[in-house]
Amino acid sequence: MARHKSNAPPKLTRQPRKPQQSSGAERSALYARREAAKVLHTVLRGDAERRAVASIKSLVFSPSVRNKRGTFALVCETLKYLDVIKDVLEIANVLNSKWKRQEPLVYIICYDILFGKETPSIGDAEKFLMRRKDALLSGLATLLVRKKVKSVEELLDLSQLNGHIKQRYVRVNTLKMDVDSAVKELEKLYKVQKDETVPDLLVMPPGSDLHAHPLVMNGRIFLQGKGSSMVAAALQPEAGWEVIDACSAPGNKTVHLASLMKGQGKIIACELNEERVKRLEQTIKLSGATNIEVFHGDFLSLNPTDPSFAKVRAILLDPSCSGSGTITDRLDHLLPSHSADNTNYDSIRLHKLAVFQKKALAHALSFPQVERVVYSTCSIHQIENEDVVSSLLPLASSLGFKLATPFPQWQRRGLPVFAGSEHLLRMDPVEDKEGFFIALFTKTNNLDNPKASELPEGECRGRRKRFYPFLWPKVFFRAWNGRLHGSRR
Repeated sequence: MARHKSNAPPKLTRQPRKPQQSSGAERSALYARREAAKVLHTVLRGDAERRAVASIKSLVFSPSVRNKRGTFALVCETLKYLDVIKDVLEIANVLNSKWKRQEPLVYIICYDILFGKETPSIGDAEKFLMRRKDALLSGLATLLVRKKVKSVEELLDLSQLNGHIKQRYVRVNTLKMDVDSAVKELEKLYKVQKDETVPDLLVMPPGSDLHAHPLVMNGRIFLQGKGSSMVAAALQPEAGWEVIDACSAPGNKTVHLASLMKGQGKIIACELNEERVKRLEQTIKLSGATNIEVFHGDFLSLNPTDPSFAKVRAILLDPSCSGSGTITDRLDHLLPSHSADNTNYDSIRLHKLAVFQKKALAHALSFPQVERVVYSTCSIHQIENEDVVSSLLPLASSLGFKLATPFPQWQRRGLPVFAGSEHLLRMDPVEDKEGFFIALFTKTNNLDNPKASELPEGECRGRRKRFYPFLWPKVFFRAWNGRLHGSRR
């Protein structure tokens, strides 16, 4: 019996589906998100308990973290957007109880989905949130409408400044351009106002992006905060003076001094660090200032009695500090290690900074012909500000200095921890969007300072002797050969 061949197509046997292989880059990103989540969990737990478990850097640079650079960047960026991410998650309402227990990981992944450069593709949490990406994006759009802003950048400003948007400050380099011309040019893009405190400072709306503006690129204007711009203005150097900028780099205050001095006289710009010297020289070149000499060396190595400094009339001292007043421009305000209850490490660091600051200020006051000294920091800590000034008042008085009042119309003054602190100037991180501190010492005539003139010579010598370690600390001393090693600008 013949068999008929079937015309039906052959039956295909379905092969078992192979799991999709993830690339090495995807696996690396997955692992980095887990490492970042662990660090973020520790940081947020410490912040919630008002105690610093460890700083982000110490956590990231522990031996257990393999991808240190990627983890650090991911944690910092997530913290930067954290308030926005929390609001989006609340609006989208996509988390179940399981993922609510893993919030640090959710925050990390949401940052990648909403603001990151790469879209996460592997991992259970990643897949869960990617399936809800549309809801997250819709939540972000809703948040923009609620906050009455047009961009994520504006939303970020609101988040970081607790509802107060920081204005953009621009200092006009009067060596190259007058203020009115700068206003006319900038008004083509933004609303511009003249600052009430610093004459050559302009105020512009938050989010004004001038980084690539021709006036910035050619050095006619500098993007410089108000606090920083007040420092050189507080010194009030006159045209033709010789001035020392003790800790110059990156140079914004140095070239501001040159502008105030109308390009006349001489500024000795001191900087110890070689890389920062390069940055300083670039700033000077951009400004067009020709009256600045760069000294690549330690300000504390300069001999105050050397004839080279006999004509120095003023010194600007803006030494290394904690930078705690600039928290709105950084991530420190989100870190437990920078909360009110600092770790022991930060306390030790502040103490070391204060020791250096005292030495530097004592050294600045010791130049015989100097009439004006400004001491400034971008710190909010009393130990770096009022305590430094208070500890140097006896020496300052013996050398003929007294505290003066910079910008008398300014409301916020020093903490009332010693008599005369009302002369000091403070900027508040909340009210003024940055923390700054300025102290101005001016030399008085001995006839106007009977207490100083009445001191016996032996007592004056004794008083100077007690402060001698501040003037010439061995750790900072370098032999001075009587001439500056630097480039004339």
